[in-house]
Formats: sequence, C-alpha cells, structure tokens
Amino acid sequence: MSATEAASARPADSPTAPVADPQPAPGATPPRTPLVARAAAELVGTAALVAVVVGSGIQATGLTQDVGLQLLANSLATVFGLGVLIALLGPVSGAHFNPVVTLAEWWTARRGGAGVTARETAVYVPAQVAGAIAGAILADAMFGEPLAKWSTHERSAGNLLLGEVVATAGLILLIFGLARTDRLRFAPVAVASYIGAAYWFTSSTSFANPAVTVGRAFSDTFAGISPSSVPGFIGAQLAGAVVGLALVALIFMPGRPAGTPSAA
Repeated sequence: MSATEAASARPADSPTAPVADPQPAPGATPPRTPLVARAAAELVGTAALVAVVVGSGIQATGLTQDVGLQLLANSLATVFGLGVLIALLGPVSGAHFNPVVTLAEWWTARRGGAGVTARETAVYVPAQVAGAIAGAILADAMFGEPLAKWSTHERSAGNLLLGEVVATAGLILLIFGLARTDRLRFAPVAVASYIGAAYWFTSSTSFANPAVTVGRAFSDTFAGISPSSVPGFIGAQLAGAVVGLALVALIFMPGRPAGTPSAA
C-alpha cells in the first residue's frame, strides 16, 4: 500500500486524517484558481462560443436558403456548444463569457453577496471582448470568408432593441435565480436551453451579450451585426441587466424566519 493509499485509508476522525479541501458552491469561481487561468478560461470560452455562433451560421447559409432552417441550425449549435462550454469551464472561471453577467456579479458582490471583485471584473471583461473578436475571425477563417470584415447586417430597429432588453433580463434572472436557490449545478442545461429558446421568442434572436455583439460585428455573415448597430444593442443589454437584477431582488427576496410578525 502506498503512502497516499494509507493516508486515504485512515478513519475520518483520526487526528492524522487528511483534511478535505473546502469545495466551492456549484458554479462558483474556485477561490484558489489563479486569476490568469480564469482570464484564459473566459477568453477561450467566449472565443469558442462566438466561433460556434458565427461558424454554424455560415454553415447553415451554405446548406439551405430557408431562413427558418438557417436559424434552427444556428440555435441548435449554440445550445449544444454553450452547454458544453459552461460545463467545462464553469469550475474554472464561473463561465461568464458575458460582460453583463460579470458586471452583475460585481454589483452583487458590492452589496455583500457572492461575486467578482473590481479587479477581476477589469480582467474578465477585456478577456471576453478579445475572445469574442478572435472567435469571429476564427470562424471566418475556417470557412474561407474575409477575415475581420465589418458586417453590413443592420439591427437598429426599436423592436430589436426591446428584444435585447427582454433576452438579457431573462438571462440575468435565470442565472442569479439559480444562484439564489442553490441550483447553479443546472446552469449548463438551463442557460443553454434559455438561449436556444430566446433565439426564437425574441425579435433580436437574443444576442444578450456585449462581447458577443462586438465579436459578431467582425463577420459579414448570417450572424453578423453592423458596427453602427452595436452601441444600441449594448445599451439595451445593459438596461436588460438592470431589469434582470431588479426582478431577482423582487422575486427571490429573503423570507422572514417562521414566527416573525408581519409589518401589517
């Protein structure tokens, strides 16, 4: 028996028994993960997500001229890709891949909840944006499209901006609702499923992510967005994050202990 096996065989109440490392809550950022590793996970994860979104859009338009089938293929690829990325990188960085999620966590931490610090936010957000741009360029390169060509796909109508507010508010409500109810272990399935549904029930096809919005401006393809439309989308996404956090505070407010008299 090796020394390692012998140590693991000692009774749990033995004075010499190894002390188990504290485990983070499901979906939480592990406290001992170096910041550089978390930043790398956010960069790579966001790049992979945008490569999935843009690449599947290019593939779909090459296979069919039916816009409905193109959107179906694009949304299914995004659902599967996002779920895998959250499951893989969630234990490293929390798998934000989204500046509004990072900013919402920072705001929550400022108010005494769990979340990222200002320093971590200042590292996460640029990593996400850089990753999104790299992912769009990678997708273009894989399909022989012009690299870093600005999109000409205008998305500036008011109804599309409303769709972004709704999509982002729902995403924030889902993620922070899962956190409040200690069910973040379901995040890979729940978040991916929500984004897949929001592709179809929102007018904007649910970008819901400033980094992804910037990245998709670098691809003049099915999934692109023109640079002139980017500021409006990002503004709508930030507004949606505020609405989402307000809904979280309203719906998941802490309950009073049993027996506490009502203020009425």
